[in-house]
Amino acid sequence: MVTPGDIGSFTVWDYLVFALMLLISAVIGIYYAFAGGGQKTSKDFLMGGRSMTAVPVALSLTASFMSAVTVLGTPAEVYRFGAMFSIFAITYAIVVVISSEVFLPVFYRLGITSTYEYLELRFNKFVRLLGTILFIIQTILYTGIVIYAPALALNQVTGFHLWGAVVATGVVCTFYCTMGGLKAVVWTDVFQVGIMVAGFSSVIIRAVVVQGGIGPILNDSYYGDRLNFWDFNPSPLQRHSFWTIVVGGTFTWAGIYGVNQSQVQRYIACKTRFQAKMSLYVNLLGLWAILACAVLSGLAMYSIYKDCDPWTAKFVSAPDQLMPYLALDILRDYPGLPGLFVSCAYSGTLSTVSSSINALAAVTVEDLIKPYFKSLSEAKMSWISKGTSLIYGAICIAMAALASLMGGLLQAALSIFGMVGGPLLGLFTLGIIFPFANSLGAVIGLLSGFTISLWVGIGSQIYPPLASSNLAKPLSLVGCNFTSIESNWTSTVMPMMTTLFPETQVSSRPELADSWYSLSYLYFSTLGTLVSVIVGLIVSLLSGGLKQNINRDFLLTSEDFSYLNVLFSSCKKKGQEEKVEVLNWKARSTDTYVEQGTDNPTFNHMEMTSTEKREKMNGIIA
Repeated sequence: MVTPGDIGSFTVWDYLVFALMLLISAVIGIYYAFAGGGQKTSKDFLMGGRSMTAVPVALSLTASFMSAVTVLGTPAEVYRFGAMFSIFAITYAIVVVISSEVFLPVFYRLGITSTYEYLELRFNKFVRLLGTILFIIQTILYTGIVIYAPALALNQVTGFHLWGAVVATGVVCTFYCTMGGLKAVVWTDVFQVGIMVAGFSSVIIRAVVVQGGIGPILNDSYYGDRLNFWDFNPSPLQRHSFWTIVVGGTFTWAGIYGVNQSQVQRYIACKTRFQAKMSLYVNLLGLWAILACAVLSGLAMYSIYKDCDPWTAKFVSAPDQLMPYLALDILRDYPGLPGLFVSCAYSGTLSTVSSSINALAAVTVEDLIKPYFKSLSEAKMSWISKGTSLIYGAICIAMAALASLMGGLLQAALSIFGMVGGPLLGLFTLGIIFPFANSLGAVIGLLSGFTISLWVGIGSQIYPPLASSNLAKPLSLVGCNFTSIESNWTSTVMPMMTTLFPETQVSSRPELADSWYSLSYLYFSTLGTLVSVIVGLIVSLLSGGLKQNINRDFLLTSEDFSYLNVLFSSCKKKGQEEKVEVLNWKARSTDTYVEQGTDNPTFNHMEMTSTEKREKMNGIIA
C-alpha cells in the first residue's frame, strides 16, 4: 500500500501535455474561422450552416454531457455508494428515444436556431422571453461552477495552479468559440472526447496492472458490497434506487437532451433529419462507454483503497479529489500521464463551457436582438454573434471567480440548475404534445413548477437528508500507515459537488425535513415537469384552450411517425412478395437482381420531402 506522502507531483511533462491540449483546441478554432470562407452569416456561426453530419455531432453531444464534474464525481460516487449508478445506462437509452422521437421532429421541421423561438411560435413573446431569461441565468451560473470547482479539486491534490488553469481554459474556450463558431465547438469536442477516453483508460489500465488483473478488482468490489446493481425500493426518499434513477433520471436528462439549447442546437445543425436522429443514437454509445469507464474507475479506486480510505484519513478534503489523488498515486512513475488525466478533466470543462457559450450566443442573438433589430444585415449579425460569444466567455470566467467566494452555495447552485430544467421541460411538453394548451396555461404552469421545485430544492439544502437515505457503503482505515505521512501539499476545505453535508441535529428539524425535503434529488426535475404540465393543462382548459386553432407544424403529429408505417408496410409487402415468389418461383440471373437493386426503407423519399419542406419553411421564417 502506497502511503499518501509518496504520491507524485506535477512535472514539466505534465504541464506540456496540458498545454498541448489547449493549443490543439485553439488551432481548431483558427482553422474553422477561415475554412470554407469563414463564418459569413450568423447561421454559419451559430448552426454550422446546417451542414453537420451525425458522427462528429454525436461525439460533441457526448463531450458536453461529460463535464469535469462527471470525470471527478462519478468514480467517487461509485467508490462511496457502489455501482448502482450504472443503471443510468437504461435512463440514457430512454432519454435518447424521447429526444429523437418527440422533440427533434418538431424543432427540426421548424428550422429554428433557438429552442425558445418555438415558444413564441406556439404561445407568445412573453413565454419566449421568460424561457430565454431562465436559460441564460441557469447556464451562466452552472458554467462558472463547471470552470471553478474541478480546478479547485485538481489544484488541491496536484498543486496545479488554480487561477492559471481557470483563466487559461476560459480564454482558450472563448477564443475558439468566438473564432470558429459551432463547427469549431463540435470538432474541438471530438478531439476532447479522445483526450477524455485516453485519460480514463490510462487510470483504468494502470489500476488493473497494479491490482494484478480485472478479477481482483471485481472480487474486492463484490466483497466490499460495491456491485449493488439492483435495488427496487419504491421509496422516493432513497437517494438512489432503480426507480429514482430510471424515472427521476429520465426527467432530469430529458430536460437536458430534449429541450436544452446547448444540446438541441447541435443536433438540429445536422444536414438532414435522419442525420440528426442518428447523431442522438450514436451519442448513446458514447454515453454508455463513458459511463462504463467512470464506473470501472470507481471500482478500481475501491480495490486500491479498500483498507485505507484517503477521504476518511483526511488525505483529501472532499470526495471529488479522490480521482485526481488516485491518478497521481498510480501514475507517478510515468511522466506525462498525470498531465493526461488532468487534461481529461479539463477537456470535460472545455467541452461543456464551449457549448454553453455558443448556446448563450445563439439564444441572445435569436431571442433578444433579432426580433427587435430586424434591419441588421447577415454580416452584421455574424459579428454580433461573435461579440456575444466573447462577452459570455468573459462573464463565465468572472462567474468562476464569484464561485470561489460562494462556498457552500456551490451545491445549491448545481441543484438550482436541475430545478430550472424540470419546469422548462414541462413547458415544451405542454406546447408539443397538448394542442389545447394556451399561453396563460404555459406561463402559470411554468411558474408553478419552478416554485415547487425551488421550494423542495432549497429546503433540501437547508435540511439535508439523513445519512440513512444515502446508503453510503463502509470505508476502512485498517491499512493506513499514519506514522510515515509527510505530506508535501496542503488541503483546504473545498465546496463539494457531490451531496455531502453535515447532518442537522434531529431536534431542530421540522416535520417536512424527513419527508418533503428528503426527496431524492433526481425527483426535483420530475416534480417540476409534472406540476408544470398538470397546472398548465388545468389553466388552459379553464381559460378556453379548446377553442384555439393551432398550426399542426408546432405539434407532434402522427406524420412524425409515418416512417414507421413505411417501414412496416415495406416489410409486410416484402413478406407478401416472398410468399408469391415461393409459389411462382423462377430462376433468374444475378445480373438482373443487381441491376434492379433492393429498396431500403431507411433511405426513402420521405427524407427528401421533409428536407425540401424544411428549406421552404426556413425561407418563410427567415
